[in-house]
Amino acid sequence: MQRLSRLSPEVRQYLLVTGNYWAFTLTDGALRMLVVLHFHGLGYSPLQIAALFLFYEIFGVVTNLLGGWLGARLGLNRTMNIGLALQVAALLMLTVPAALLTVPWVMAAQALSGIAKDLNKMSAKSAIKLLVPDTQQGTLYQWVAVLTGSKNALKGVGFFLGGLLLALLGFAGAVLAMAALLALIWVASLLLLKKDLGKASRKPKFRDLLSKSRAVNILSGARLFLFGARDVWFVVALPVFLASSLGWDFWQVGGFLALWVIGYGILQSLAPWVTGKRSGRVPDGRAALLWAAGLAGLPAAIALGLQSSLPVAPVLIGGLLLFGAVFAVNSSLHSYLIVSYAKQDGVSLDVGFYYMSNAMGRLVGTLLSGWVYQSYGLPACLWVSSAFVLLAALISIGLPRHAAPGRG
Repeated sequence: MQRLSRLSPEVRQYLLVTGNYWAFTLTDGALRMLVVLHFHGLGYSPLQIAALFLFYEIFGVVTNLLGGWLGARLGLNRTMNIGLALQVAALLMLTVPAALLTVPWVMAAQALSGIAKDLNKMSAKSAIKLLVPDTQQGTLYQWVAVLTGSKNALKGVGFFLGGLLLALLGFAGAVLAMAALLALIWVASLLLLKKDLGKASRKPKFRDLLSKSRAVNILSGARLFLFGARDVWFVVALPVFLASSLGWDFWQVGGFLALWVIGYGILQSLAPWVTGKRSGRVPDGRAALLWAAGLAGLPAAIALGLQSSLPVAPVLIGGLLLFGAVFAVNSSLHSYLIVSYAKQDGVSLDVGFYYMSNAMGRLVGTLLSGWVYQSYGLPACLWVSSAFVLLAALISIGLPRHAAPGRG
């Protein structure tokens, strides 16, 4: 605590925001893996498992739109703390006896978790904009990359933790342990996080919910298809395929997906160096276009490999690793560009609108992941993924060729 007090106020707040985001992400990743594996073990079909996350994604769409407005009115510290509290409540809902753990109840808990997750993420991403001067775009890119990459690395740890806790404590014991940990983080956040962080100088109205920035709108459209392309095969289809077709157990599925997401997060953190930060450049819309174009063919190549006579496991695992590396750079570029494009005053409005599109992509991807996999198999999910990335690349053609600084 004494070392923390010696740091500059901006760095101290950045560390607090990042720590909150880390703790939340750990429980969020673990909970997702717990739900997928637990209900698959109970005999639920892939489409039924996807339906359990329906409200999680739907409420994520609504929360990002309204959460940006709330953040600008109330301050990002409050929206972040509300998110932590709601996640504790969602976890506690899942500790009921097994007989009461019905599909509607789980969907309601997932809805609450979806609201919590997107309040927390919107608050964390928006706060970074306020802690770095507009003239230091390279620093902004690096801080956003570290926040995003470390979050995803911890989400991977959460996947492994979910499989581990399910094996050791059972479903109810696992969620109870996570609720207790997150409650302690929430109390610390209430005491330490700066008051009124990100509060707009004027009270935004409901008509301000939709972004008036062309760059933000185009980037949001590209983000929708980019994340739909990932989740259409990653959320439900992949873990179920690994468990049912390759015969992997909970430990193997959770461990592999954990390592994939950890590696993906590390590469996100390194994206500024991959895209030219060493030479003093920061990315613009052209970089987003080129990296999306480079990603578009990878899911199709994996699908072709699975439909050939090649061994399934090496094709799938190798393809997934390559997809993760290129996707990580795409995601990190987008995360930097939205923070750069967002206006300084009421930053959460633009960031919230953008992550609303992100949540819409996840919603579409999650639903298609269950339906397409159940109806046509994993290769079909990959073909849809490739089409979605191609659409993201085409939309990115309209992005500004030079990253615009925030409009304060």
